[in-house]
Amino acid sequence: MPISPKQLLDLAIKAVDEKKAMDIVALDLQGISLIADYFVICHGNSDVQVQSIATEVRNKAQQAGVNIRGIEGMDSARWVLMDLGDVIVHIFHRDEREFYNIERLWSDAKVVETV
Repeated sequence: MPISPKQLLDLAIKAVDEKKAMDIVALDLQGISLIADYFVICHGNSDVQVQSIATEVRNKAQQAGVNIRGIEGMDSARWVLMDLGDVIVHIFHRDEREFYNIERLWSDAKVVETV
């Protein structure tokens, strides 16, 4: 049975939180963008932590039977983008998150959750 977008959002938030991701923010993009229903944005303090967070999200998604559409940026670990379909997960290195500030770009979106 496929999981709902909200369940997928909860799964992604739990996975990044388990690996101690910093400043976790979830944005509700429904009615704003056709890209996805939700964005999860967080950061790690090192390349290794960024990769560890992304690996945890991938593992949890696969265990739930989610078809991962794409993962970009694992090698450099500066900005890992994970397309889970209804949820897009952005895992930044701390310095890159400040530079790109994608929360500002999607300021029309409602913040669902911050951890």
